[in-house]
Amino acid sequence: MTLPRIVATDLDGTLLTSGGAVSPRTRKALRSARAAGAEIVFVTARPPRAVRLIAEQTGVTGTAICSNGAIVYDLATDEITGSLPLDPASARKIAQALAGALPGVGLAIETGRSVLAEAAYTLRIAEDMAYYREVRSVFDEDQPIAKLLAMSEAHTADEMLAAVLAALTGLGEVTHSGVRGLLEISAPGVTKAGTLERLCLERGVDRGEVVAFGDMPNDLAVLAYAGAGYAMANAHETVLAAIERRTLSNDEDGVAAVLEELYG
Repeated sequence: MTLPRIVATDLDGTLLTSGGAVSPRTRKALRSARAAGAEIVFVTARPPRAVRLIAEQTGVTGTAICSNGAIVYDLATDEITGSLPLDPASARKIAQALAGALPGVGLAIETGRSVLAEAAYTLRIAEDMAYYREVRSVFDEDQPIAKLLAMSEAHTADEMLAAVLAALTGLGEVTHSGVRGLLEISAPGVTKAGTLERLCLERGVDRGEVVAFGDMPNDLAVLAYAGAGYAMANAHETVLAAIERRTLSNDEDGVAAVLEELYG
């Protein structure tokens, strides 16, 4: 059997425990995969600043795909080496559609280096507060839009997605990564899977040489793209319904369990 050349893994709910840690077993399995010649590629909704901390825990170097495919990030140099931002005109149209479908929705933008948030966007992540800045309007700022973030305290992310999906068709890629009341919108065609495919083409890696892991709707396309895509046991119902291969939950070291079988 030919061993996968790329291990593409989501982080939250997948590689990380529910407490946000990388278990010793998972660190060991990642080292074994790297020793066998595999490249570990984090494919995540997280921005670069939040990925680097995980890379330091695992000893992983190389390339990470961040912000749902909008950013390619070099872990070793702390540099953004590629970006596919949402253009401001499209973002304004998306904001209008969101306001119509979800009155009171709060907006923020992820720039790749920081979050600019309007007052109605009340989500705050404690470890990320140094990178937050409140603004009157995200559209007053001349900053790249890696992702437009939409928050509603009155809805789940699934409810929000159902309410806006049709209205946003063609304007952007809308998905969620499991945070209650939060949607993430990227430029049209920008997904985790699309950026992973481009990375594979650059490296001469066939999709059949990719093993991937994920748990949320924003991981679905990656799991479908990979030659072997594994849904975590704790995955969102839409992922479990669409992906046949399963592994243990994130708290049971599901990624490590598969890597141990593959790489020993």
